[in-house]
Amino acid sequence: MLVGLTIGGCATRPGDDALVPTLGAAQGARDVKVLVATDRAPDGAQNRGYGSGRATLRYEELTISVPPGHKPGAIEWTETTAKDLSRSFVVTRRRALDEDGFRQTVASRVGNGASAGVFVHGYNYTLTEAVFRVAQLSADAPSVTVPVLFSWPSEAAVALYVSDRDAVTYARDDLARVLSILGGIRMKGKIILAGHSMGAWLVMETLRQFRLEGRQRLIDRFEVALAAPDIDVDVFRRQLAVLGPLDPPLTVLVAKDDRALQVSRGLTGGRQRVGAVDVDEPRLAEIARQEGFRVVDISSVEASDGARHDRFFGFAAMQPLTMAKEGGPLGEIGRAGAFVFNSAGAAVAAPFTLAGRALGGT
Repeated sequence: MLVGLTIGGCATRPGDDALVPTLGAAQGARDVKVLVATDRAPDGAQNRGYGSGRATLRYEELTISVPPGHKPGAIEWTETTAKDLSRSFVVTRRRALDEDGFRQTVASRVGNGASAGVFVHGYNYTLTEAVFRVAQLSADAPSVTVPVLFSWPSEAAVALYVSDRDAVTYARDDLARVLSILGGIRMKGKIILAGHSMGAWLVMETLRQFRLEGRQRLIDRFEVALAAPDIDVDVFRRQLAVLGPLDPPLTVLVAKDDRALQVSRGLTGGRQRVGAVDVDEPRLAEIARQEGFRVVDISSVEASDGARHDRFFGFAAMQPLTMAKEGGPLGEIGRAGAFVFNSAGAAVAAPFTLAGRALGGT
């Protein structure tokens, strides 16, 4: 299966050159400004990218042009050396920031009531891919108007899973620093904190650290979603035991046919991954209620890759990222429990149903 995923991931990926700013604009294109915090080491010439080397935190702001024909959930990328602003995601501006500049930039942008969101990517990601992914999420989910990417030093290679697990551990203190900065900025509403795949483990470990340090007020600043979390189920329950219930409840987006998590399970001795749990499991809803989180099956969302590991990005395009008890798409299921998302009914008032009811239970 690992070989199959490797073959399936052999399409051309945007490289460091894609981060070199291109002047110009396409009619109908949208600009998205993405703030980046990364502990990757710089790789290559100035104004290019970062590799998998491990370094201290650096900050940037990048402006990305989203093409006029953009399809929600997708990242348009032309496999040519020429950058076509009419068809591709293109960086049009970059500026380096120090920590104070990062803080001041966020503060100035949320001062008018804008909302902030932090995305932590998973394994096998380059910085370029992560930047474009956050731009896509921001373009598709305009409820988050100040997008922040935290990028840890992934090797960006399918076969280097174990190395990425070390790299994501390396990044814990740096994510804690970034979240502390954001949590100290006055802004309206909660800050969305989303972790995908291995990035979900990083999010949980960082929040667990905050709890052990007694930083309840900081934890309360965030509304947390874990997408396809690559976390051992037993480890997750230990993390929850320390973290405790969140308000609104922690949201976990799952799909039992996630092939990438099946590979992860094989690589970790057959240990079940949280992101691939089956909502048909009778005890799941009970455990979710006991532990104070909500698990949502998003299997009905079409996956755009063979690994079926990217459904979150399509889900975010259908529903606002905010999941607060009032005003968000999960408003009607603000409590903890197990639920099923119906993508065919995404436009209706109640696209979520209780898992047991959706599966023929009572």
